[in-house]
Amino acid sequence: MNIKTLNSVIYFGEEGWSFLNKSILKSNYTKLFVLVDSNTNNHCLPYFKSNVDFDFNLIVIKEGEKNKNIDTCNEIWKFLTNNGADRKSLMINLGGGVVTDIGGFTASVFKRGIDFINIPTSLLCMVDASVGGKTGIDFNLIKNQLGVFKEPVFTILDAFFLKTLNEREYKSGYSEMLKHGLIAEEKYFFKISSFIKREHVSHHIKKSLEIKSKIVKKDMNEFGFRKILNFGHTLGHAIETYFLLKDPKNALLHGEAISIGMVLESFLSTKYCGFNETDALLIKKTFSNIFPKIEFDKKSINEILNIVKHDKKNLDNNLNFVLLTKIGNSIWDVNVSEKSVLKSFEYYDS
Repeated sequence: MNIKTLNSVIYFGEEGWSFLNKSILKSNYTKLFVLVDSNTNNHCLPYFKSNVDFDFNLIVIKEGEKNKNIDTCNEIWKFLTNNGADRKSLMINLGGGVVTDIGGFTASVFKRGIDFINIPTSLLCMVDASVGGKTGIDFNLIKNQLGVFKEPVFTILDAFFLKTLNEREYKSGYSEMLKHGLIAEEKYFFKISSFIKREHVSHHIKKSLEIKSKIVKKDMNEFGFRKILNFGHTLGHAIETYFLLKDPKNALLHGEAISIGMVLESFLSTKYCGFNETDALLIKKTFSNIFPKIEFDKKSINEILNIVKHDKKNLDNNLNFVLLTKIGNSIWDVNVSEKSVLKSFEYYDS
């Protein structure tokens, strides 16, 4: 089975590795580069090597969101330059969202763009970054401020890599799967609202990919409809950034922050979109069963609100949100007041 995205294809398991090897054999790439971070270098690269029959140059970067920045880009570009990369070179990004984000971005601008292939190794990356062609880096610790839309040549998904994740990382990816149901398909949300263990999740990964692919096909460059994928992300990204600034060594994972964002924005949906309050409580309970509660004081909430004001989705100094009208249906560009945002934190804390 494979899934056709807008201009690319996702291949699964053995079919994917076979297609990769045949593609490299038939290609005229002058140089092959594989990008990993320190984690995937240790835990995922050996399995990658066991499945490929070609040589490559290895680029290793530091792991973590705190390193998804221009300094790491410079390291990658220097390595490419020093090792003879040209416009006919290929980059294979083997890793989670940080690796595929920064790998896709650096490849897309190096010599005005070289081909890249993504091999996601985290659940978050499999269900989120593997579709849609978003690449990018953080700037001044604001999430994804610099980037381009560029799809990989193709993507390979292999459930083997889920074995390399700790439970916290697995749950982080699961948060995005729940989001897909909340914004676009009620039945899917209820099907996975009771937490599914990784050994049974493969079928649901494919469903999430199908949902996201349908959304992206309607609006690749996020002028309108694609914005619904940002549900939970306006506040979630700000929360993620706040904790990254506060204590980089103990920062929240992306899905952990987004889960809080979805609870907060479900509350806002009840105030602005007539969203059912009982469903908002159900969403709150669903996430509280998976993620531990985080404490926010008045100072931290105000700092998070200041970060929200820098969100790239805002226009004319308005706070723009994706909100729910019901489970499985969402709308975008809803202007929300700062007072309402503060109230949403009270709701989360209650």
